[in-house]
Amino acid sequence: MSVATTLKTLLLSGIATVAISASAYAADMILKLGHPANEQNTWHLASVKFAEELKALTEGRIEVEVYPNETLGKEMDVINGMQLGTADMTITGESLQNWAPMAALLAVPYAYKSLEDMDAVASGELGDRIEAQIIETAGIRPIAYFARGPRNLTANREIKTPADLNGLKMRVPNVPLFLNVWQALGASPTPMAFSEVFTSLQNGTIDAQENPLALIKSANFAEVQKYVNKTEHVRSWIYLTISEGAWAKLSEADQGNVMEAAKRAQAYERELFTAQETSLVTELEAAGMTFVDVDNAAFAAAAKDAVLNSVSADIRPDVEALFAR
Repeated sequence: MSVATTLKTLLLSGIATVAISASAYAADMILKLGHPANEQNTWHLASVKFAEELKALTEGRIEVEVYPNETLGKEMDVINGMQLGTADMTITGESLQNWAPMAALLAVPYAYKSLEDMDAVASGELGDRIEAQIIETAGIRPIAYFARGPRNLTANREIKTPADLNGLKMRVPNVPLFLNVWQALGASPTPMAFSEVFTSLQNGTIDAQENPLALIKSANFAEVQKYVNKTEHVRSWIYLTISEGAWAKLSEADQGNVMEAAKRAQAYERELFTAQETSLVTELEAAGMTFVDVDNAAFAAAAKDAVLNSVSADIRPDVEALFAR
């Protein structure tokens, strides 16, 4: 073997070794993203999309491990883990009001008139202030947001105006704001665990319940409820977030890559969400449910005082501004 051939062989060997080494250590950072949704949920699919996009944008230097179904812990546990450095990312919303009072604005009854109206707020000046407070007080950075399906009232009778609610026995989650609003609207709300709702509707303990279409379908409420009254009383969004600790470890360029991947994931989730909301209407109608248009303006007007009296003083001026638009 000539000297030149030997040198060439050694050089190629060295290049191969470097390539193998680079491949073995391709991921300079691994981010753990835990969330409560299952693998079919749009939030999970968008999380996977975010991981794929970030890996591509950083040429494999940053990978995201996605943990659905609370496998990394329940929502509050993951948030605490992000603050302690044992978790990096999650999907969370108004639960952050434990640290940032403005996070309650994500889910105020009748604060947002439509999906487009909600988008304008979430991506506007008020949304910026909410995000800034979350970063400052919770140590968690929102990087994208996903829409949640509006909550609608199901019952075995049509409900078009607040007057139609008179005495209606309905289940609400154990949220004082929701309880106060439905009482003000004329219903008889009862806090109840979600696991008890189907049986309670079946045996007549309650007459109605309220939830997004996805839960109405997955809980098989079509078997015990005839109407979906389109109250759309709560429109809300939820954030894809990263801990400030993980964010600080990123270079400025990679912070830009994270934000670009998040932007793409947000757009992807919105496509999935829009298609799902349309298909859910078709599926619930096929299951025998009838959709009923309601006087949303009348509901909002009747609920306003109860909403304002139920929110904290910290956010009341912002809620008043939302109702005044």
